[in-house]
This record gives sequence, C-alpha cells and structure tokens, in this order.
Amino acid sequence: MRAAVNTRYGSPDVVLVTEVPIPQPATGELLIRVDATTVNRTDCAYRAARPFFMRALTGLRGPKRTILGTEFAGEVVAIGPQVDRFAVGERVFGYCEGRFGAHAQYLVVNQHSSVAAVPEGITQDLAAAATEGYHYVRSAIRRAGVQPNDEVLVNGATGGIGSAAVQQLAALGANVTAVCAGEHADLVHGLGAEHVVDYTTQDFTHLPHMFDVVIDAVGKSTFGRCRGILKSDGVYVSSELGPGWQNLPLSLIGIARRGRQRVVFPYPEDNQAVVQEIRDALAAGMFRPVIDRSYPLDDIVAAHRYVETGRKIGSVLITVRGPGSYWP
Repeated sequence: MRAAVNTRYGSPDVVLVTEVPIPQPATGELLIRVDATTVNRTDCAYRAARPFFMRALTGLRGPKRTILGTEFAGEVVAIGPQVDRFAVGERVFGYCEGRFGAHAQYLVVNQHSSVAAVPEGITQDLAAAATEGYHYVRSAIRRAGVQPNDEVLVNGATGGIGSAAVQQLAALGANVTAVCAGEHADLVHGLGAEHVVDYTTQDFTHLPHMFDVVIDAVGKSTFGRCRGILKSDGVYVSSELGPGWQNLPLSLIGIARRGRQRVVFPYPEDNQAVVQEIRDALAAGMFRPVIDRSYPLDDIVAAHRYVETGRKIGSVLITVRGPGSYWP
C-alpha cells in the first residue's frame, strides 16, 4: 500500500509517500481501507516534534510512529478474531491520535477505540474531517462550563477547531461572537455566530463588550490580554499552551479561583462515546465540518506546507481512495 512516511523530525519535506506493507488486524481489530483523511495542526506538531518536549512521547531521536494521520473515514475490509461491533463492508470514521496511521491506504484500529459508523447521507470526506476540531472544542466548552445564553467569544473562528466551536456553542444556545478575517463573515454567520469581529481592522481584546468565556481556538492571544473583556467570573480557554507554557500553571491556579477570572485547560476525551456523539451530531445536521481544500495522498507534502501557513479555513482534506480490493 502507499503511505506518507516520515522517519525523522523536521519540515514537511521529511514526509515521503512510498510503498509499505498492509497492516493486518489482530484480535479485536478492524482493517480499514481509507477513503479520506486530513492534515491538521496536530499532525504538523508531531512531524516537527514541536514543542520539543513532545519527543518524550513520540521518540527522542526519531518518531516511533512513522505514518501520521489522526482523522479517517473508510470501509472495513477485514476483521480480526472476536470483532463483534463492526462488519466487513461497513463505512466507518474516527480519530487515532497516538497510534496514528491514517495517512495511508489501509489502517488498523481496535473496535473499541474512537471509531463509529458513518451516518447515512454523510460523505466520507465530511466524516473524515469531523473529529479533531469537534472533540477538542467539546472539552473546552465543558471545562469552561458554558451555559445557554452565555456570551462567548471565539478567536480563530474559521479554523478546524474554531468552526466546530461556533457550531457547538450555537447548538448549546450561547451568544457567539466570532473573530476572523472580514471576508469570512458570511461563513461564520452561517455556522451560528451572532456577531463577527474582523481582526484585520479591530483588536478584539479592546472590545467594549464583556464575555463569560473567551475561547482562543488558534492560541494567538493570552489570558493577560483577554482579561479586559472577561466578566469578573469569566473563563479563558486556549487551544495552545501559551507563551512559556503559561496556560498549564494558570489553569492549576484557576482551580482555586472559582467565581473569579480564571484559565481552564481542556484535556480532550478521546474514546468511542465521543465519536458516537459526533456521529449523532452529523446525522442530526447540527454539525458540518468546514473543508478548505483537498489534496491527493501523493501531494500530502503540499498539504503540510499549507497547514503551516496558518491560513487554512476549517480542515485540509487528503483523498486516499485505496485500491478497490483487498487480499489478506
């Protein structure tokens, strides 16, 4: 099978599309022929080993997992012994951060991992782009304690995480102010934002309006900068660690600051129940991932480069479409 392989850390150029053996499903595992996957900020961070401490998890001298890819949608083409949750021929999608492997024509996952059936009426492309942003934002919203009618600002509202945030918050009944480039105002209004701030002409941290929660979905601000627009008991959440990794210690301090301005740090849940929740949201029409553009697997290096520009809107899709048949 063809797969995007990186045996060392570095720029997008370390990724090479080459032939590797097809993995085989063990007990309780599914072999999935991948139709589509994505390149996201998580993939780029693991590829480059940034920040450096990530090497404690990924390999000090070189990557332990040489095929990246956290999101996938495809078809089950073989099953290992004792599989009873999925069947050959079933369309599935999911998330596999840690084990990775989705940047390939075939992928093996455990039947109890973050995998679920693709809902009827949902394309493989949409399903492949549905998991990362949704599960990160789900955690942020829950950790921040967002309630219906809360005033919530989302910085970076057009990214994979930000666009999922606007939709989840709108579904919850929060009043959403989205920060993005003005040219994308119609997009975020369509996702459920009531107000849009064009960051190219206005600094959102100087708004006269006060917010219950600020979600920085691109990690380009700080708690210090946002305190002026937070209510006295407001909460700041970021998708990044912040300068000097400050959001981790600030979140620990925040545990003792209930009722006062504080930072919370989201620790995303990654399990089958979460992916089933995403499946239900897709099926009900309450969530639709935004897809910026698509690359074939052979052009995945260009996808990495584009994601690293910081200009992507929603998700960057990789179309894989593995061979039509599988011979064990």
